[in-house]
Amino acid sequence: QVQLVESGGGLVQAGGSLRLSCAASGTIFRVNAMGWYRQAPGKQRELVAAITSGGSTNYADSVKGRFTISRGNAKNTVYLQMNSLESEDTGIYYCNADLFNIDYWGQGTQVTVSS
Repeated sequence: QVQLVESGGGLVQAGGSLRLSCAASGTIFRVNAMGWYRQAPGKQRELVAAITSGGSTNYADSVKGRFTISRGNAKNTVYLQMNSLESEDTGIYYCNADLFNIDYWGQGTQVTVSS
């Protein structure tokens, strides 16, 4: 079984920054991609940012220029640096790992941006 654990969420003022981290553990041979999704109250979960094993990244248009996804020094870790946070960024952020044949999800970490 693969487990993902997120951390780094919290309450921040608009314009501030947070850094989320995710660590994957378990039986992992190769990860195709890892990413971050978020879900705001009353809305569907959406892709925020993703990074492939080759280092390619993609971002939601709403976060381009403000968020940066990166791989950690430890194996199968990923970070999301969030700058210039806006109230619209509020939601539960979930780490995702794509192991080619199956997706794994963390429990989520709450990000609240106060206006």
